[in-house]
Amino acid sequence: MNKSTVRFFGLPAVLALTFSMALTISAEATRSVGTLETKAQHDARMQWWRDARFGLFIHWGLYAIPAGEWGGQTNYGEWIRNNAQIPLKTYDKFAARFNPVKFDAAAWVKMAKDAGMKYIVITSKHHDGFAIFDSKVSDFDVMATPFKRDILKELATACRKEGIKLCFYHSIMDWHHPDYLPRRSWEVKDRPEAGANLERYIAYMKAQLKELLTDYGDIGVLWFDGEWENTWTEARGRDLYAYVRSLQPKIIINNRVGASRTGMEGFSAAKESAGDFGTPEQTIPATGLAGVDWETCMTMNDNWGYNKNDRAWKTSRDLIQKLADIASKGGNFLLNVGPTSEGLFPGPGVERLAAIGRWMKANGESIYGTQASPFKNLAWGRATQKAVVGGVRIYLHVFDWPKDGKLVVPGLLSDPRRACLLADAGKAPLSWTRSEDAVVLKIPVAAPDIDDSVVVLEIAGRPDISEPPVIKSDLDIFTDFIDVDVASAQANVEIRYTLDGSVPMVGSPLVKGPVRVTGTTVLTTRYLWRTP
Repeated sequence: MNKSTVRFFGLPAVLALTFSMALTISAEATRSVGTLETKAQHDARMQWWRDARFGLFIHWGLYAIPAGEWGGQTNYGEWIRNNAQIPLKTYDKFAARFNPVKFDAAAWVKMAKDAGMKYIVITSKHHDGFAIFDSKVSDFDVMATPFKRDILKELATACRKEGIKLCFYHSIMDWHHPDYLPRRSWEVKDRPEAGANLERYIAYMKAQLKELLTDYGDIGVLWFDGEWENTWTEARGRDLYAYVRSLQPKIIINNRVGASRTGMEGFSAAKESAGDFGTPEQTIPATGLAGVDWETCMTMNDNWGYNKNDRAWKTSRDLIQKLADIASKGGNFLLNVGPTSEGLFPGPGVERLAAIGRWMKANGESIYGTQASPFKNLAWGRATQKAVVGGVRIYLHVFDWPKDGKLVVPGLLSDPRRACLLADAGKAPLSWTRSEDAVVLKIPVAAPDIDDSVVVLEIAGRPDISEPPVIKSDLDIFTDFIDVDVASAQANVEIRYTLDGSVPMVGSPLVKGPVRVTGTTVLTTRYLWRTP
């Protein structure tokens, strides 16, 4: 090794191969667009939403009246008409009982704002067909109830006052309209399919959307749902996307406007499908998705609509960490609440919004306007980052605070030019040392926040992060040998490897090209960094 210092860094990369078959799994995600626009125009339209990172979902309608209970069962939510197979004439009677006299739009918006949320998505019409706004093309709306107040008009006023973006959820599927198809087998007795015309229904849906996008000011997002039935197609989705954008060109539309979403994972299968962002439901992608806009929508308990018996509330700690996890992967978090029939947020939901708000007041900088983590994995938590003058600011979200007062940041080859606790008003500097490729920060023994303590690192230029070498093998057939490609984008490194499962060291074989594997083995690779 002569006149140089040899140092290993980074985690080993391991590929286990069992002969004589090797399996390759790949995944691809792409951003989908529904109308012609340049990338710069698209990015400008999406910018407020990408910066916001955190929004409130509200599921509210007639289903709040039975509150999840029907026929002796207590596990229903907003799908209660379908799941309990309630006849249409019976369900319609809920409209005469809808009188949420305790509804206060200003209070709802203030709770969202105090929680650190930047936008609200509310169900203008869910699958049951009931509209919570004054629709001139339907009698099945809030004006046909004892309440007789336009809920969305009041929310629009409150949102404008507080600087919150108002957004609408609107269901493509409709269990009430006589022209919507298909019917469910259990409902054909009181809601026959004969004479129904889907094109007439689509005209009706567009008429309601025109009301929503004409009468309530600028709308941030149109959040479609119910697109999975066989009557809806990607072509219909493209047409609907274009129609909505013709009414409000700057609006953002989710990918459920089309028909290419792949289940609850929420991403579109087709590269050129309609919609601006993916919609994972009740799940968080395992890794970030470069160049893809997405938003995880999730309930605080087990139901979207109000269920008085649902006590499976997620903890505030869990929700705060989910917010950080989602932001660390480049996504948005749309967190749901289901108001009661009186118009109130359930008490446990109010408590959790307040707890998240207290955390966001001190740490919101680590969420808003951030990009995905530069690290692939951090055992103690997550990270977000944003560009600053002359470099990058990395926010380390520490879920498991080290008891020894040392926070090890693995793989960070860049030297920090500043380190501090985000919640520290005085921003007292934290000292650090280096251990091979890791930066070791000296931190207080006690965590500033038991749920998620944020440490700030500022780096000059782009952060230089070491990652394990990439191992690739594309064979998926029986074979006598495999040539495995091992590569790295890291500068000034050698890669050593072993085939017996041991950790590569200085004397291990050097990668000079494809590594040939001729039997069942564990290929392990590791960087060797030479410093002159």
